[in-house]
Amino acid sequence: MSSRGRSRTLNRSTDAWQHPYVNVFKHLKVEEWRNASKEGDVTTYMDKTLKCSVFRIRGSIPASNYILLPKTSSRSLGLTGPYLYLLFRPCPSKHFVVHLDIAAKEGQVIRVSFSNLFKEFMSTETWLQFPFLCETAPGSVCECTGKTPKHGLVGPAPVSVRWTCLMMDLRYVLSVFLNKTHSHLKGIKLCANMTVKNIMTSDLLLDPGLSFLEYRRAGMVLPEGTAPMPRDMCFPVPQGSSWHQLYDYIRLPTNGVKMPLDSIQKGLTNPTPKSCSVNFSKPVQDRFSLIRQITTPRPHAKQRPLLLTSSRPVLTFAHSEHRSSLRSPSQRSQALEDDRVVSNDGGGVHVHARYEDDDVGTHSLDSDEVATLQQDPILKLSKVIGFGGGTMRCAVWANDGEEVVYPCHAIIVSMKISSGQQRFFIGHKDKVSALALNTVSSLLASAQTGSHCLVRLWSYCKGQCLTVIETHGHSLNTLSFSYSGNVLCGVGKDSNNKTMVVVWNTQYATKWGVVTVMAKSHTNVDIQTMKMAFCDDTRMMSCGVGNVHLWLVRGGSLHSCPVNLGQCHSLEFTDLAFKQGDAPNRQVDDHTLFASSRSGHILDIDYISMKIKNVRRLLPAQQSHSHCREEQTFSTGPGIAVNSISVCGAFCATGSEDGFLRLWPLDFSSVLLEAEHEGPVSLVDVSSDGLSVLAATSTGNLGYLDVSSRGYCTLMRSHTATVLGFSVDGIRRQITTASKDCTVRVWSMDSMQQLYDFVSAKEEDAPCSVAFHPSLPVLACGSSSGTVRVFNIPESSLLAKHRWHRGAIVGLVFSPDGKHLYSAGSLGYLALYNASQPEYRTIRVLGDVVVQGTDRGPDALAISSDSCCLAFVGPTEYTVTIRDASSLDELRHVDLSILDLESTTLDSALKVYFSLSNLSHLLITTSSNKVLWIDRNTGRLLGEVSEVHQCASLAVSKDGRYLLTAGRNTVTVWNYYMKPDVESQMFIGHSQPITQMCFMPDQMGVLSVGDAIFFWDFLDYAHEEPACSFSSVAAVPSPPRTNKGLNGSLLNAASFLSLGDDDKADEHDDNYDEEEKMQPGPTHSPAPSDTSFLLVTERARTENSVTALPNHIRAEEDREDSKSLHPNCYKHFTPRYRTSVLDPSAVTPPPGQGGLSLKAVFGYNGNGRSNMVWNPDTGLFVYSCGCVVVVKNLHTGSQKHWLGHSEEISTLAVTHSAQMVASASGGGASPKSLICIWNVQDGSRRNSISYHKGSVQSLAFSRDDLYFLSMGDFEESVVALWSTGSFELLCAVSVSVPLHEAAFCPSSASQLAFTGSNTVFFCTINTHDRGAELQVEKVAVPEKIGEAEVTSLCYNPNSILYAGTNSGLVCAWVGNTHRCFMTWEADEGEIGVLLCRGNSLVTGSNSKKLRLWSVAAVQNSRSSNSDMTVQQGLDFQLLLEQEMLLDGTVVSAAFDKVMGMGIVGTTAGTLWYINWVDSTSKRLISGHKSKVNSVVCSSDERHFVTCGQDGSVRVWALPSNELQVQFQVPNQSCECVCWSQPVKPCKSGASVCVAGGYSDGSVRIFSVESAELELKLLPHHSSVCALQYSHHGQVLLSGGRDGVVTVSSPFTGVTSRIINDHKGARITTIQCTAKQYKEFGLEGNELWLAVSADRRVSIWAADWAKDKCKLLDWLTFPAPSSPEDAANVPPCMAAFSPTERGVVVYTGYSTETEITFYCLKQKQELRTVSLPDWAVSLSLCFKDSLLAVGSNKRVLKLINSSSGRFQVFTWHSDSVHLCSISPSGTQLFTTAHGEVFLWTLGGL
Repeated sequence: MSSRGRSRTLNRSTDAWQHPYVNVFKHLKVEEWRNASKEGDVTTYMDKTLKCSVFRIRGSIPASNYILLPKTSSRSLGLTGPYLYLLFRPCPSKHFVVHLDIAAKEGQVIRVSFSNLFKEFMSTETWLQFPFLCETAPGSVCECTGKTPKHGLVGPAPVSVRWTCLMMDLRYVLSVFLNKTHSHLKGIKLCANMTVKNIMTSDLLLDPGLSFLEYRRAGMVLPEGTAPMPRDMCFPVPQGSSWHQLYDYIRLPTNGVKMPLDSIQKGLTNPTPKSCSVNFSKPVQDRFSLIRQITTPRPHAKQRPLLLTSSRPVLTFAHSEHRSSLRSPSQRSQALEDDRVVSNDGGGVHVHARYEDDDVGTHSLDSDEVATLQQDPILKLSKVIGFGGGTMRCAVWANDGEEVVYPCHAIIVSMKISSGQQRFFIGHKDKVSALALNTVSSLLASAQTGSHCLVRLWSYCKGQCLTVIETHGHSLNTLSFSYSGNVLCGVGKDSNNKTMVVVWNTQYATKWGVVTVMAKSHTNVDIQTMKMAFCDDTRMMSCGVGNVHLWLVRGGSLHSCPVNLGQCHSLEFTDLAFKQGDAPNRQVDDHTLFASSRSGHILDIDYISMKIKNVRRLLPAQQSHSHCREEQTFSTGPGIAVNSISVCGAFCATGSEDGFLRLWPLDFSSVLLEAEHEGPVSLVDVSSDGLSVLAATSTGNLGYLDVSSRGYCTLMRSHTATVLGFSVDGIRRQITTASKDCTVRVWSMDSMQQLYDFVSAKEEDAPCSVAFHPSLPVLACGSSSGTVRVFNIPESSLLAKHRWHRGAIVGLVFSPDGKHLYSAGSLGYLALYNASQPEYRTIRVLGDVVVQGTDRGPDALAISSDSCCLAFVGPTEYTVTIRDASSLDELRHVDLSILDLESTTLDSALKVYFSLSNLSHLLITTSSNKVLWIDRNTGRLLGEVSEVHQCASLAVSKDGRYLLTAGRNTVTVWNYYMKPDVESQMFIGHSQPITQMCFMPDQMGVLSVGDAIFFWDFLDYAHEEPACSFSSVAAVPSPPRTNKGLNGSLLNAASFLSLGDDDKADEHDDNYDEEEKMQPGPTHSPAPSDTSFLLVTERARTENSVTALPNHIRAEEDREDSKSLHPNCYKHFTPRYRTSVLDPSAVTPPPGQGGLSLKAVFGYNGNGRSNMVWNPDTGLFVYSCGCVVVVKNLHTGSQKHWLGHSEEISTLAVTHSAQMVASASGGGASPKSLICIWNVQDGSRRNSISYHKGSVQSLAFSRDDLYFLSMGDFEESVVALWSTGSFELLCAVSVSVPLHEAAFCPSSASQLAFTGSNTVFFCTINTHDRGAELQVEKVAVPEKIGEAEVTSLCYNPNSILYAGTNSGLVCAWVGNTHRCFMTWEADEGEIGVLLCRGNSLVTGSNSKKLRLWSVAAVQNSRSSNSDMTVQQGLDFQLLLEQEMLLDGTVVSAAFDKVMGMGIVGTTAGTLWYINWVDSTSKRLISGHKSKVNSVVCSSDERHFVTCGQDGSVRVWALPSNELQVQFQVPNQSCECVCWSQPVKPCKSGASVCVAGGYSDGSVRIFSVESAELELKLLPHHSSVCALQYSHHGQVLLSGGRDGVVTVSSPFTGVTSRIINDHKGARITTIQCTAKQYKEFGLEGNELWLAVSADRRVSIWAADWAKDKCKLLDWLTFPAPSSPEDAANVPPCMAAFSPTERGVVVYTGYSTETEITFYCLKQKQELRTVSLPDWAVSLSLCFKDSLLAVGSNKRVLKLINSSSGRFQVFTWHSDSVHLCSISPSGTQLFTTAHGEVFLWTLGGL
């Protein structure tokens, strides 16, 4: 290799080759001295100790005797490993020196030197000098006599010095001593006197005492980030010796031992905690103290704690196990100044104000530790809704059109257009005013506006800020990169408002973070935009009012030259665009520049010759847009004001003031394509491939036009002014926002897309506050004029309008129970409305009760979670009033003016907030930056925290563990009690003050608004629950305590006791009253003299105080973290294995606006458990199929569908009143399951619950429907009790055994039971006030049953509990005494279903048997005190009345009250109607259990047929949707099916046939009328994959898995033709269509095509009556090499277009995910339709050019192939692998595994 080649090796662009280590001497080939240099006495010799050749450097002058790596200082090693390993031995009695040149990311090169010649530590900004203390050999004379204060020797190396391995952490050295960030090692200089074996850099901590060989032999497990020493770097160790006995190992920093920071010396190996004293000499002590003060972070304990008053006592707290850190106020402010660039790699991003010493730990020797929150960081920014802020003219394509980069106020967002996933670049403190991205999408530049104007350069791929450039200007509005990316130019204004142009050299920005100014100029020329020339890095063009200038960089200065504009000199130019294509293909003489103007003129300028080549003017069309616009140079009429222009090699795009994005040919002769927007188009940008055009509008919209499909996609909509307030609808996962731009908008929380908007026509009536109804799709809006409006969102209708307020609405809130609406005005009025009535009648209006002013909006009102109390600031700013929420009667009046008597100013209240977990807590923030805790029942001050930032908004988590505060632009997360030993976390991102903030209803996120809408992920998913003891008899939790555990004795009015542990008081509080703590109600005992109180004026008094409810109660010991095994029973729901994942970016159209409407669902999910409910009184019949809840009318056969789940539904439950139904499924992307509560009357989703981590095993409602029970599966054995009024969690019980089923007692609403392994749990609901808790008793089954799973249970009306086991036994228990008094064998299999009605008991098992038992005599035997079996009771009669054998395991059952008839579900996917009176059974619902392989509708649309892997062919009748006939072939799979086409028109009674192709190569033809097999053919030796009758029905064409196509007679079965053209590849599709005579030059009356899996399509012309078949065309579609996972390759599909004659539509695995339209006549592609995902199914409709496409992401798309418009439907639970549109084009059939959906096709 030449030296030039090696030079390139030293500067590789990637760091991957350096992992895990780099042998420096071997890498540079030091022995050849080509990449390294030596000077002086440098030799090699064979060392006897190491037994290898080493380098020896000797000489009296170290500077003249050295080895230099690399050879010259102009080159760099570029070694990025942070750990440096030097294997050397100092020469005895000599001095040595080592110099390391380390490059920092800040652009500096730091020299780090160490030597035994240095006496003390010294440092400058670019140099660190460490003294090296040599170690003596153990047992030597020096070791015994030469002890010094530092246990090594200062000065020349001792005679007994040994070989040493020195490890230096370069990252640590630069971070601690110079506050720099390590980048790479640039150079090394080894000076005399020393012997060197080798040098190595690595990113791992290596153990020199352990070799790879020893590591393998010992089978050791090393900590992450560590490894044994590589073989070529090891020191030899003789057998019987240890490494540390022979050699020295020195680390900087030391390994866990507190050594002085001013020297390099050997640390203690294996230090022990034994204390010892070390005496330092005075000079060493002084030097060490000084250096420690300079280099060690200041101890936190000596500083005043942030946001905490000095008088607060330390509260007891269990410290978190997470890493603690020491942060001071100065460090906090510094953290906000630091750059934080974070990217979203699948889970979102977090923006955490971290601190500089976080990554290097704590270096203080005696500092105190402070616990952090449970997660660090606890918030992570996941999504942002917003665009612009500083400018609407900034957005660029990235990664060849795959991503779009745009600003959102102070944040830069990169969005993937395929998925909508965002990642963020955060560091600007003001709004971003300009963006630029280089051509290869590696370097991003951004500028911020404001007085601190600066430019940041980012690594686009890594999301890191490389450097910050101070511009010394007032603003920057334009940035542009050169084509090479080495030059960046910017235009702005200086402090004198003069135009400033700056050019930077960014060539070394990516590698070194170094940017230099090439040239800078000030000018009076107006510049609207400036762009770098396409061909030259020193040439730029600018335009503005009346000018177009050329700028050149010459000799470090900028020179400009104006273009002679002639009569265009008075035009206002707005944008520039260079005519360019791909750089290598661009013509050298092509130097065209397009300049656009406000008047519509477009100038073609040669920017080399500086001449205008052409002037055109774009005029508005007086006719249709399809007519050509005239080219005119000038006109007196108004032109099209062009704001932006972009050019590619094929066309030019313009964005204009009239809101149109237009595509023109380069001669502007006509409009090729245009898209109209809601506002002026401020930006257009053509992607590098010319396939997409990005467009931004001044109204805050961002989208792109797909040129090929002519479809437009909106990426982002945003408010154009400050967001004033918001409200969240957790049920429908929507948020609504009100903004100063006079709009109210409703957004989808998942897709970030705008769903609705309401615009105010008058600015004086602008919306200022909004509120969602807690359960209904109703929105309330308050405006600045004082008007309160209530809207029905789906209908976009106005329900009510009230004008009780004269000022702006500052507070608007619904009560949590949805019964009332409250509004507060800025002039003091308060109104109460009845939200239970559609007209929202006014109940009461009060005047002068709310403090006047608008600064407390939009959340001036606070409502308690129990809907009992309403709180607000008023009537003065120094008082807080608490009123009864139902009547507005005053309850409490709290005066803050006497809180601090020593203060000279009055403290006013700002915000009020009720705690969600502790109902008695009211939080108040004040103007003096305090947070107060008030008892709402007594008005007493519970606690106070001072020096908190001024809170603009306040929120508390539901579990009462976290408190959120918004202070101007930051979000802070606190421990709820703001304990001094638990540190808060602050998060940045907003550029304007935050106006409102809250937790999401599911507690999984936080939402904050201000300049934009920010979605944060809340990362603390763990809900720690207090454990309670669990005995074998009963577990009775402690009675709930009131919050009187908060002592009234407040030390200096500044603190409160730990609220999380009421029974623990501060041991230093002498005034604590234990009797008061246990008192259940409020007390009025005298307070101690040192207690501060607020003035309380009690107007009314509630009789019953509301106590806090325990959210969780732990029964049994803690569960193990290991995953539980599946119990030995079939009872548990196991979701079917699927490889598909739901597309998270898919958004279905609003109800009533979709082109498809679901008409019918065929099948029943036999995989579920108890997933069918039937109420015989009301006729309600509900079951599940996949992720759809089906409601079927048994009289008419019609269906309704409840859509809300995205995963398979596991179980269902219905209330006894049949008014609500609960359904449970997996959570999809969420780790928790989803429970939906449905209103039966209108089918709306009333509530959603996400609690259980695994699947939901069982659901049940209490007898009075007041309680709702949910049970987790074996992975999480938790039973949760909910209130059906609010669906709030009342309590939860966790046990250590798998649970199977739960049931409420029908005779007592407070009794229930659930079963587990060998156990029955009896529970009692104990209610107290508004809360409830479970008292649990665990009872084991009788010993004679043995080890068994109690899989099912049910109660009879007399409180007898029947429980079934997996061994077929049934046990009878006394519900009151919890005693098992009888058992009998009811089945030979596992009993999974038990149902009791009166004296009848039904058992269902996995033996497929359904049995009816008479248990009338069981009641008589319950009085017996001894257990008995049926064999022991001679007089006992247990009668098996009837038995039925069904088609599968029984999984669900529902019967009437007399057990006469019922409905039973089986695992075969069948729902049976059972009539015990007639002993009959009838199929109600039937579907495919296995995968459906084909679905086809008949030509007359009276039937459709399906076939499946189970070998069945099923014919269904339309429109009754009933199964008419089923043909079953055992042990075979039916792969395809088709309908016959009679040769003559059907006569009355003519037979219609169905043909099926099977896996054994046979084809069977069945008669639908006679339900018999008419003919069996065997045309193939392999599986038949495609089957189709010819268009006229004479022959049957079939394709096999081996690629052979056969032509057979459907009448005789004779195979007349075999076609082997596709042999070797599976035939996927065969289709036939009619053909006109001699069309395409070949005779025949029909066309047919065959498609094979190798992407080949053959088209044939045939006349089967004449036995003619000729090949018409052969199509082969290119594709890249197949992926390794061949199963994920999409199928190849083709079909004749029903709307375009002679056109074939194809899709499959190709270079692009698209659908291709190919013209057989023109022999070319007509067009393509781009798809976001591979299509796995395709069907064409003859109406409106519609296509139905299914994908592997469970998405069904309806596409208009002409316009590209599409809609998405996501209601299948798996890949939509089949689509089939009926011949009339009115119906669509789709399948996903065994689900079959029938849709009504309406069109787009």
